[in-house]
Amino acid sequence: MYTPQDDTALLVEALHAAAIAPGGRVLDIGTGTGALAIAAIRAGAAEVTGVDVSRRAVWTARVNAALQRVPLRVRFGNALDVVAKGESFDLVLSNPPYVPAASTCAAKGPARAWDAGLDGRQLLDPLCARIHDLLVPGGVLLMVHSALCGVDATLQRLRDCGLKASVVQRRWVPFGPVMHGRIGFLEQHGLIESGQRHEELVVIRGDRPERPQGDGGAERAGAR
Repeated sequence: MYTPQDDTALLVEALHAAAIAPGGRVLDIGTGTGALAIAAIRAGAAEVTGVDVSRRAVWTARVNAALQRVPLRVRFGNALDVVAKGESFDLVLSNPPYVPAASTCAAKGPARAWDAGLDGRQLLDPLCARIHDLLVPGGVLLMVHSALCGVDATLQRLRDCGLKASVVQRRWVPFGPVMHGRIGFLEQHGLIESGQRHEELVVIRGDRPERPQGDGGAERAGAR
């Protein structure tokens, strides 16, 4: 299970800066300890669902919600599978696994919280491809990941799916134990410079338009 660190804190800052209207429905993908989901409740969300593939994380989030006395619903499984078809949200939060890993096999144990394939995009790309349908018109995605796995790639995939996308938060942080443990791999694959011991974290915001592109023009044509 992933212990909240700099990326979680940065995403919480972005959540508050976004000033999401209170009373909305929120989905927290990869909820872990439930820190982001609880922050969303504190920010005024009416209904928050956290989803995680780790049973230990699910129970930890439930315990933390009970201790904080907040109404958090936590579900076990892959969020892209367990969220009911047709269910959509005003805000989706995600701190997904994004650390490049030497193995392309599915991560096991604690590594599921960070390992994400050779380029770090094993879970980012499927999430980007599905996020449009998880948001209501006017809904917002806030997602954090390392610049090592490609900021432009995330922005482009979100835009390809019809979202407006931009970087809203950036922060350089020192490598933690996981990154230190694979410096050789990262250097060998050109993901970091020789001697680099910091990475840049980014929070990307994606906005689903209120209406499909072109609707405004059609309305204006009809008015004439």
